[in-house]
Amino acid sequence: MRNYILSIQKNVSVHYISSPELGFLQNISGRVHRKTKLVFSFLDKALLDNSIHRTYGSLLSNLTFVKSIASGIMVPKSYIWPVTKDNYLQQAPTSIVAEAHSAGLEIYASDFANDRIIPYNYSYDPLAEYLNFISDGGFSVDGVLSEHPITASGAIGCFANLNSSKTDHGEPLIISHNGASGDYPDCTDLAYHSAINDGADVIDCPVQVTSDGTLMCMSSVNLLDTTNVQRTPFSSRASVVSEIQATPGVFTFNLTWDDINSSIQPKISSPLSRYYVVRNPRYTNQGKFLKLSDFLAMGMDKDLSGVMIIIENAAFLAKSLGIDIVDSVNAALNAAGYDNQTAKGVLIQSKDSAVLVKLKQQKTKCKLVYTLPSGIGDVSTSSLEAVKKFADAVVVDKDNSVFTSSLDFIIRQNNLMKDLQSSGLAVYAQVFRNEFVSQPLDFFSDETVEINYYFQSFNLSGIITDFPKTVRRYKKNTCTGLGNDMPNYMQAVPIGALDQLLQKFKAQPPSMPPMPTLNASDVVETPLPPVAPRNEPGGSPRGAETPGAPPSDTHKATASTGILFVMVFTALLI
Repeated sequence: MRNYILSIQKNVSVHYISSPELGFLQNISGRVHRKTKLVFSFLDKALLDNSIHRTYGSLLSNLTFVKSIASGIMVPKSYIWPVTKDNYLQQAPTSIVAEAHSAGLEIYASDFANDRIIPYNYSYDPLAEYLNFISDGGFSVDGVLSEHPITASGAIGCFANLNSSKTDHGEPLIISHNGASGDYPDCTDLAYHSAINDGADVIDCPVQVTSDGTLMCMSSVNLLDTTNVQRTPFSSRASVVSEIQATPGVFTFNLTWDDINSSIQPKISSPLSRYYVVRNPRYTNQGKFLKLSDFLAMGMDKDLSGVMIIIENAAFLAKSLGIDIVDSVNAALNAAGYDNQTAKGVLIQSKDSAVLVKLKQQKTKCKLVYTLPSGIGDVSTSSLEAVKKFADAVVVDKDNSVFTSSLDFIIRQNNLMKDLQSSGLAVYAQVFRNEFVSQPLDFFSDETVEINYYFQSFNLSGIITDFPKTVRRYKKNTCTGLGNDMPNYMQAVPIGALDQLLQKFKAQPPSMPPMPTLNASDVVETPLPPVAPRNEPGGSPRGAETPGAPPSDTHKATASTGILFVMVFTALLI
């Protein structure tokens, strides 16, 4: 190897030579160019460097000796900031960076890669991890060894030492998805306060109803999805409500607000648990649920552009429970003072066009946002005209509509975004997540690379995200405003380039047919049904008990089977 190194440096400028064998570096130290830096790579502290018969741990305590041979050291990042057994950073870093610099050594950190489970403190954001090693004056390293140079380059060149300027609330708006649900349980006080502190412009509330008519924020009407209700006596309330889902659930309208607030804990969502990727385990069941009234008060009090209210299951609530959810939300907004001010905007989002049609007929001042069906690749002219009659904006599912993908490789970009924006509709894209398994491979397992593409390629009015901090940091970067001087690593990545590369090796993923087009018939719905009287025949869910009442024997059996299935599945997963 020594002879090989000496031979290639005749024709190639070698800037660095690294080795985990200090004896090898000592052997060639006098034979390489003076500008070539020799870097000693540390391995596990307990291992032995056989070239000098000393452990890496013992060499770590004698950096003056290392300096006599090498100009720098490379250490695993855990040498600099150790990690606990449950995958959180220890409270403070070690002193190795300062010690290396004191000995006259440069120090480089290794083991950086985007597609790994990094400490939960970073919220699955690889760029945040780099910044932790390069932006702090106390232990800033001299370089990093990375499997994804695009992320390391962006961190160093565009995101280091960003100013902490006040949130500007300019478009595209940063809209939370169930609060900062990437770090805390959905729709809890912790999730909302974190979203606000992380720089969200708009916080969101999916509205659900309890059996005593209380409106609350909850990401799912089924408490089995986002709470620990299956571990409480209320699990016996499970039933099948076919209008909502085909499997058993314990629904918010089965329990009172006091039942939920005092006896049930939130449960952090794990939308990518099929990949065994979980979120912030130390906060799995932390936080408090919020009434809609409390949420609206928070939105009015904080530095926000506004709030987004999400309405679902309106027809079911009117017909089966006797609740007019549209009028109830309007009353809550009025009581919170939103009708008598202009500083805070209100967006009302729904996938049910009948909800937005009713609000339009009421001449609401709120901005109406229609959630497009998932899995469409294009929109017909007639569907656009139909949507524009009742909505000001649309929400697009970025994972299943913007691109046609195969095996996580993007094959092509669909026409959807271009057609929507040419129609004059404002466009919001959802849901952006940090986890490396949530993006197509074309974005190199880096959420910032994906966000960068959307910002530069589409005239978005808003980005809906589980991690508002990641989007807020992107909006502060110092590179996207450089015009022609923008570095290559911050330019939008070419879509489909990986698929084209694979085609050269005849190993491309299967081709995919065009995705379906949205037509007017897919948009127009029948008007909402009349509101049934409450606590009278017709005022309770068909096929389910009156909210809060004990379940029938049939439902007990069905629910028991469902709960047993959940328990068995959980055991297998563990």
